[in-house]
Amino acid sequence: MSHTSARISIIIPVLNEAADRIKSTLASVQNVENVEVIVVDGGSQNETVALVKSWGIPVVSSTAGRACQMNAGATAATGDILLFLHADTSLPAGFEKLVSLTLAQSGTVAGAFELTIDSPMRSLRLVEKMANWRSRFFSLPYGDQAIFLKASVFQDVGGFPDLPIMEDFEFIRCLKRLGRIAIVPTPVLTSARRWQKLGVLKTTLINQIVILGYLLGISPSRLVKFYRLKK
Repeated sequence: MSHTSARISIIIPVLNEAADRIKSTLASVQNVENVEVIVVDGGSQNETVALVKSWGIPVVSSTAGRACQMNAGATAATGDILLFLHADTSLPAGFEKLVSLTLAQSGTVAGAFELTIDSPMRSLRLVEKMANWRSRFFSLPYGDQAIFLKASVFQDVGGFPDLPIMEDFEFIRCLKRLGRIAIVPTPVLTSARRWQKLGVLKTTLINQIVILGYLLGISPSRLVKFYRLKK
């Protein structure tokens, strides 16, 4: 089997998405050979579901929560490879070849892309640098970097842990025990909306506090309450 013939299932969890962002995300995965797109809705109250369906993309319904939604998407997926994409993140052109080639590398169990943030703000260049440095040196990409892996490996680790926050962090820690996490040097493009809401410094600080709290054993249900204070 050639490296490019593996079918890729792209799973996009959504909840009340902004129309402009979800359109950019869907446009980045349209008309790509051997790729299926599955959107998993967690109970949107706006036009998200109708908009996705207007693109001819199937929508799976699930309990709200990114981990739960991504696991539901994986259950519905038919691909050999699963790629988990945030609703405000666009994939680069030719992503399907990059994914297949990356997973073909010996000892590699999963991969993700480098990160670019869709804003001219200079402070976000530092956020990008830190994210790309962290993912490359610690093999610790986050969910906004479009994590991908073989469906069989996803089954082996039992999918995403049922956590209200930090599900991507814990998932990657699990995968690292099985082999290498590769970082594709081509970046995805993610929305700056999270940083713009509270400011770059405050958002970054809150994110780091949540990670530290998680590592110190504070329950994810308590951490998610703290995290939501910033919204």
